[in-house]
Amino acid sequence: MMALPFLVLYLTEHLGVSASLAGLALTAYGVGGVITAPIAGRLCDRIGPFAIMRGSLALTGVLLLVMPLVHSFAVFVTLTFAWALVADAGRPATLSALTESIPPAQRKAAIAVNRLGVNLGMSVGPAVGGFLAVVSFPLLFVVDGLTSLAAAGVLTTLLWSRRRSLAALHRLALDHEHEGPRAGVHRGGAGVLRDRGAMAFFVASFLVGLVFMQLQGAMPVYLVRDLHYRESFYGMLFVLNTLIIVAIEVPLNLAMSRWTHRHAAMLGMLLFAVGFGALGIVHGAVAIAATVVIWTFGEMVFFPVSTAYVADLAPPGRSGEYMGAYSSTFSLALIVGPWAGTAALDHFGPGVVWTGAFLCGLTSLGVIALSRPSSINAAGLALERSNP
Repeated sequence: MMALPFLVLYLTEHLGVSASLAGLALTAYGVGGVITAPIAGRLCDRIGPFAIMRGSLALTGVLLLVMPLVHSFAVFVTLTFAWALVADAGRPATLSALTESIPPAQRKAAIAVNRLGVNLGMSVGPAVGGFLAVVSFPLLFVVDGLTSLAAAGVLTTLLWSRRRSLAALHRLALDHEHEGPRAGVHRGGAGVLRDRGAMAFFVASFLVGLVFMQLQGAMPVYLVRDLHYRESFYGMLFVLNTLIIVAIEVPLNLAMSRWTHRHAAMLGMLLFAVGFGALGIVHGAVAIAATVVIWTFGEMVFFPVSTAYVADLAPPGRSGEYMGAYSSTFSLALIVGPWAGTAALDHFGPGVVWTGAFLCGLTSLGVIALSRPSSINAAGLALERSNP
């Protein structure tokens, strides 16, 4: 999150391409994310999530170091697509490694801690990126690439120092996979596509993603162009969002540890719907900040619990496949959401956009309320029922 937020500015100001063409680079990145997530998820189940994580970080670093050397727009967009292929492969791998390493009862809290690290990085990365952009735009990619390579080195060192423990865990996992009837829970066939409960949850997650992506789509345009706030006000809303997450997300998820995954996910969806939908009826700075607080609580509730829920839905040995499908929903939302929101804002006005966001959030909640985990996943359902 150092170079990516400045990608359009880099192309328009440094390479001199038009804004409409620069937007194609973000589209290329989103398409790459949609393609790579399910493939990376299946590879996680075959060769292990840590191998995918290391490869993703290392290849990302190399690509980022190469990108400032490119001056052709066509080549740059191609490299951006390749960047997404390798970088977004790390998302399902990270989720798979995290959820497989943590007992089910602790997953929501562990995922919240992971998101704490992510949000700290997202608060520092763009800030440092803005300073680097003033000094030299190419430095954005150089520093981002070096941090990716450093992360790959840190991960390799940590794994090497704990290789005996990992080997023991691997043997336990193999023994578990070959135990009785649970080891063979639907490992063949069409996989996740045949799990109706999981597919319903992925549809609901996509709808949530459409609402959440208005943070990068209709929301900044609406605040700056239509309500005449400064860009700095929009930036401060990001700061408010990050501060709340850093201060509250982990204790909030610990406090909600006894909630069922389904009920917590539905609460998060409702808060997204209300938070973004309320932008259609409020105009003051304090009221707009209040809407951010509402959907930030939705973010803190929904994202940790949704990852834990997908981990519970996945049969033994298939968490990577399920995490890959889950990651794809947000890559697809990144492609569709900002474009749909801004297009609707231009053609139909803010009332339609924010009413649509509210209804979209409620629809996601309805999908979950009306669906049930399928028989493919008796193990995950039993675990959820044991968590009163």
